[in-house]
Amino acid sequence: MATEPDPDKYRKLTPEEEAVIVHKGTEAPFTGEFDNFFGDGVYTCRRCGAVLYRSEDKFNSGCGWPAFDAEVHGAVKQTLDADGERTEITCTNCGAHLGHVFTGEHLTAKNTRHCVNSLSLLFVPKEKAKFGRAIFAGGCFWGVEYLFQQQPGVIQATVGYTGGTEQNPTYESMHGNPTGHAEAVEVLYDPVRVSYEELAKLFFEIHDPTQTNGQGPDLGSQYRSAIFYTDEAQKETAEKLIGELKQRGMKIATEVTPAGIFWRAEDYHQNYYRDRYAGSTDEPPCHVRKKLW
Repeated sequence: MATEPDPDKYRKLTPEEEAVIVHKGTEAPFTGEFDNFFGDGVYTCRRCGAVLYRSEDKFNSGCGWPAFDAEVHGAVKQTLDADGERTEITCTNCGAHLGHVFTGEHLTAKNTRHCVNSLSLLFVPKEKAKFGRAIFAGGCFWGVEYLFQQQPGVIQATVGYTGGTEQNPTYESMHGNPTGHAEAVEVLYDPVRVSYEELAKLFFEIHDPTQTNGQGPDLGSQYRSAIFYTDEAQKETAEKLIGELKQRGMKIATEVTPAGIFWRAEDYHQNYYRDRYAGSTDEPPCHVRKKLW
């Protein structure tokens, strides 16, 4: 049964777009606007606006339709066709038909090809892409980064340093002298798919917000629990959630302070656990999620 669009929530489709997105049609090969297009930016669902693909994952497959060898985490749903042969791909957020996914072709190192109709996509240039931005500190930033990377709607998580006074801090300076900085994670997210409040709740659940200046055996102000808000709405959300936890009797140590400069950490810290836990269902040993809501 075709998914019916919500006229109050989603973009109004043309008859050609509806034929593909709602009725699961396929545009003619080599006719789509994004078949041979390689601009720098992101591709969103034409119906609901959710971010689906990054330009760096697009490649020229020669098949006649836009091809990607990876999707934004959790943005695309795969379902086996009724004939049991092909695998359909749809937008996780609204169910829009995108195309099909194929593996085993060895066209790229990832050995995956998302064959997508141009009519299912909209392209947003990098300079115009509008993502939400949040900054959290909750102990060792390796584990915080990894768990945010697993959250649907998160576009990118980056580890770094913030909250102190030293310019251009390094890992060595952070742990050798009192710089005031905390190990933190900058999260860029798609507000169509996930809210700041959902991310803040995740933050409180993946660390111990009652521990002062440390997390488990990692002690020191660089491991403190902190939310660095980028606007008043984020501040209000953080304070509301802290209030809810305090009402349950929890003594919250989390600081809520304005965001300053976020200094990106050294390359060897980026994606630390994602690279080491590839294919594993285990969580990083330094962070264990505990449901609070």
